[in-house]
Amino acid sequence: MNPTEFSTPTLKRRMACWLYEGLLLFGVVFIAGYLFGTLSQTRNAMDNRHGLQAFLFLVFGIYFVWFWSKGQTLAMKTWHIRVVGLDGQAITQQRALGRYVLSWVWILPPLAVIWPLGLTGGETSVLFLGWVVVWAVLSRFQRDGQFWHDVWAGTRLVNSEPMSR
Repeated sequence: MNPTEFSTPTLKRRMACWLYEGLLLFGVVFIAGYLFGTLSQTRNAMDNRHGLQAFLFLVFGIYFVWFWSKGQTLAMKTWHIRVVGLDGQAITQQRALGRYVLSWVWILPPLAVIWPLGLTGGETSVLFLGWVVVWAVLSRFQRDGQFWHDVWAGTRLVNSEPMSR
């Protein structure tokens, strides 16, 4: 397939999908947190905090790598968006893993600023949301309108027609 046949979803649709994905991840976090707490016998939420964070990083990685290598997460299916390689084909699990690691650029820069400064909840929210807006708008400066982590990972988000029943 020719990659020029695929059109990039609008930024508005991609961000709506991103927000919906975050909503769905609450369920993943709940189940993973319950499993971690039960298996580690954690009685206080602050005990084993770093272990839980590492476990969630691993669980999120499994979730995204699995679904992206199949083409779509549930949120992407809902918004008719598919992740493909530059050739227009499904991506491998290795490429999906690379995309997962690179997608942390949505989160890590604000965390790097928040952590040493000890910002309040409100300041943290403003900084985090400001960075998300900046990162999303930067896709407008990319030739195909893709997010930069997709460019670096060799992937692209494309419109996906709903499957007929």
